[in-house]
Amino acid sequence: MTGNAAHWFVDRHLAEGRGAKTAFEEAWEGGRQLTYGALAKGAGQVADALTRCGILREARAAMFVLDQIEFPLIFWGALKAGVVPVALNTLLSTEVYGAILRDSRAAIAFVSQELWDIVGPAAQASPHLRQIVVIGPEAPEGTLSWEAFMAGTTPAETLDCSGDEIAFWLYSSGSTGAPKGVRHVHSALRQTCDTFARQVLDIQENDKVFSAAKLFFAYGLGNALSFPLAIGATTVLLGTRPTPADVFHVLQSHQPTVFYGVPTLFAGLLAHESRPTSDQLNMRVCTSAGEALPAEIGNKWQSEYGVEILDGIGSTEMLHIFLSNKPGRVRYGTTGEAVPGYRLRLINDDGHECADGELGELQINGPSAAIMYWNNREKTKHTFAGEWTRSGDKYSRDAVGYYTYGGRSDDMLKVGGIYVSPFEVEASLMTHASVLEAAVVGQADEEGLIKPKAYVVLKAGQSASSADLQAHVKSHLAPFKYPRWVEFLPELPKTATGKIQRFKLRS
Repeated sequence: MTGNAAHWFVDRHLAEGRGAKTAFEEAWEGGRQLTYGALAKGAGQVADALTRCGILREARAAMFVLDQIEFPLIFWGALKAGVVPVALNTLLSTEVYGAILRDSRAAIAFVSQELWDIVGPAAQASPHLRQIVVIGPEAPEGTLSWEAFMAGTTPAETLDCSGDEIAFWLYSSGSTGAPKGVRHVHSALRQTCDTFARQVLDIQENDKVFSAAKLFFAYGLGNALSFPLAIGATTVLLGTRPTPADVFHVLQSHQPTVFYGVPTLFAGLLAHESRPTSDQLNMRVCTSAGEALPAEIGNKWQSEYGVEILDGIGSTEMLHIFLSNKPGRVRYGTTGEAVPGYRLRLINDDGHECADGELGELQINGPSAAIMYWNNREKTKHTFAGEWTRSGDKYSRDAVGYYTYGGRSDDMLKVGGIYVSPFEVEASLMTHASVLEAAVVGQADEEGLIKPKAYVVLKAGQSASSADLQAHVKSHLAPFKYPRWVEFLPELPKTATGKIQRFKLRS
């Protein structure tokens, strides 16, 4: 059997009788549907169109594409042709897009028309792009419309390849700096489905899934593309930014059974004044990733909606979640247990494995690890250490195997010679009734010593003073951990995937 992932995720559904079943439906007025049969045909046509454009095997195809039905057609069509899709964050700047196009040397770019004003200047300046395809009613001068790209095509067969061949790239979210090109092989897609999707999430063919996390994000790619296609389920796609109002609209109008969110979104949903009641929704399970979920949010969500949030952690480098809470075994405030199929270890500053309760760097051994960062040998050697992948996250583990987040390795603070986890202080701040979000970083005092500083976003219509919040933290944690300064902001700087960019706060 071919190792090409498109065979398993796309082609086999025709033989299994799902040709007429809806694979994707767009979540806006006039939104389109794509059946499994149309997906197989359309992906085959994309493969043929790529070949006709002279885009050959192993060339890169940059995808500046919103969550719309063209996304799965392009992604799987590229894999069918042996072309490497590079799914890109749709919320970056022209300058960053230019750098990524130069770094990846993509030969073709697909651009949703809504993104053209930002993407266009970078694409038109790229010396490597041979073709630019614009998805929308109008194609700017020098580009090809989607309709023209697909015109006259005949569905191509899926190219045979090894499961160890490069299938696609993702660029890291940039939560710690410049995005890095992460290269994944064909077999990794199915590995995440056989581990987290099947053995933790237990996704079923009759599920309808909705991911607020976008398809360009490793978390969203699994949630909304590979997981549902592995089992023959249906995905709801939202092309716009997932505001609480829009997310609740999708949850009510499309009635998904599986909902994937991130901590900041769950907090925003719970704070939304016009949120629906639990009997208006049809969720059976929710997941959270991107950052650790504060216990307060998990408990409140489950109390209000009667559905557990399976908080977990994954990474672009590991493709999806490798550590997670499990149904019926959720312990809010922890990130749960190792996902079956993955081995985890915690390494202390001396390079030794940690004892239970000791804080150390989380490292992962699993089948979905990327093979390297493109054009970044030093970071590749640092992150991919033989069979183990370094996460850059600090964790502790209790005696029964539950892991508790302690912050990013480069975010840890040493106060008075003792390590302080910024996340622990943030979690304490989040229990204050007036706080919507919080981020804690280190700042030097007048003597040059590092102390915690908090950046806080208050809930609408709520108030609190710095002294109030400092006293609140002192009442929950050891006194030396309280934030010496509190600065109030209208919003925190974040990546498009919802991760707080603490390096921007530090600078």
